[in-house]
Amino acid sequence: MNITVNPELQAYIDPLTPDEHDALERSMLVEGCRDALVLWGETLVDGHNRYGICQKHDLPYQTVQNPRFQSIEDVHLWMIDQHLGRRSISDFQRGELALRKRAIVSGRRARAQVAALSDVTAAAQALSSSEASAATTDSVAPSKPLDTREDIARAARLSSNQVVLIEKIRNQAAPELVAAVKSGTISINAAAAVASLPQEEQKAAVMAGKEELQLAAKRVRDARRKPHDEASDQGQDVASAQEAELQALRLQVAQLQAENATLRQQLDALRDSAGAGNGIDGA
Repeated sequence: MNITVNPELQAYIDPLTPDEHDALERSMLVEGCRDALVLWGETLVDGHNRYGICQKHDLPYQTVQNPRFQSIEDVHLWMIDQHLGRRSISDFQRGELALRKRAIVSGRRARAQVAALSDVTAAAQALSSSEASAATTDSVAPSKPLDTREDIARAARLSSNQVVLIEKIRNQAAPELVAAVKSGTISINAAAAVASLPQEEQKAAVMAGKEELQLAAKRVRDARRKPHDEASDQGQDVASAQEAELQALRLQVAQLQAENATLRQQLDALRDSAGAGNGIDGA
């Protein structure tokens, strides 16, 4: 049968590294193409590398149709789930795939809600259509929606903090920096820090190599800590000044109390003298 390679589907999942592709090719030359290629009609969904190797060496292969595919979103969700189930992909790739999955599932839910409210007179038909769509989605997507970062983290087998960092990298990082993360040149934590810089600075750091990327990440982290440290120092200075002022006030109060005591003693002495004088005059 004819097999159509869709470039968009082929590029939807990160390609194998040259070493991984060479290892797969060596294995297939010895063992053949053991796993069937997955098709959607005539469109190749899973097995692009195996198909290319089979074509190159004229190796036989088998194909299988997936009857659950009703739309390109079904295909995308199935591809994501397949790769999330593999151990060979990196943490960044896991997070990226889980975030893609959330976007697809959320989009489907939003469209279903709009469709259900769009035509009140066709409520029954809209409900029927929505249920059919939900049944299709459930066959290729998780029953529980990915509403929170914790949901995404569980789907990708990552921590919630890693999901936050990966989301920041996807939203702010230059393509060159994303490629550096995927290649393992820089860690997720360091890449998230570098992603705070302007795009041109990110690109320059990537071009300068791994050491410069690490230095750039350190500069960003140090810059974030410095205002906090300065604020802490300022807070300590204020507290010290307030304590000194309080001690001065306490000293002034003590001095006034001592002066009061002295004045009272003098006043009492004058009263005693006056009283004694009055007694002599009266006699």
